[in-house]
Amino acid sequence: MLDVQDVTKRFGGLTAVNHVSFAVQPGEILGYLGPNGSGKSTTVKMLTGLLRPTSGSIRFNGRDIDEDLVAYKQMVGYVPEEAHLYTYMSGSEYLRFTGRIRGLEERILEEKIERLLTVFGLAADPHAPLTAYSKGMRQKVLLSAALLHNPRMIVLDEPVSGLDAGTALVVRRIVEALAADGRIIFYSSHELDTIERISSRVIILSQGRVIADGSASELRALTQTASLEGVFSQLAIAEDLGAMAAEVIATMRL
Repeated sequence: MLDVQDVTKRFGGLTAVNHVSFAVQPGEILGYLGPNGSGKSTTVKMLTGLLRPTSGSIRFNGRDIDEDLVAYKQMVGYVPEEAHLYTYMSGSEYLRFTGRIRGLEERILEEKIERLLTVFGLAADPHAPLTAYSKGMRQKVLLSAALLHNPRMIVLDEPVSGLDAGTALVVRRIVEALAADGRIIFYSSHELDTIERISSRVIILSQGRVIADGSASELRALTQTASLEGVFSQLAIAEDLGAMAAEVIATMRL
């Protein structure tokens, strides 16, 4: 289980994450929503061990992750929002590089690379450099790299942002299968439709604080709205969106 207790992260005088608590069980998909600047990316960086909380604790299977951060990271797969890859490498070379860093045995690593490239439709030209890959193809490489070491928890930061509908559907189906296989899934996104479709629970963050926590159906009932978009608009967006849109149109007509 992932257990986040009263976590706060400050950068000087700025509080990016403010006393956030939640727990995620194996098999759950936690959808983590919030507008830009709400603290989503900071939370992701703390969960992956890239940042340490200013206060509070993050525990995995009952143990504070700071007790052995290296061992914890071996149990986590991470798909970042931006595909910062070594673009001079091919997909297979990048996965081989990642697998060796993870300490995977060579024979098993090669078999995993071959199978993942095949299932993701990337095996046709295994020597093409990543610079020639589309964003969707790079995202598949990132997902493959995150899964090579058989992690118990997968942290996804905007995994389908900018992807075509087909690739986004592939990613969603794999995420659902990973949860069904007993993995912990932390899914940070602004894709409301995706979060509503696949999440067991949804947390909405605003200005670093949790303002809603429950299933999508519970949050819809609480706010008496028909969709998660309505929940998000009511709870996390301070502006009157209708008035804002009307003002834009009026300004255009001047």
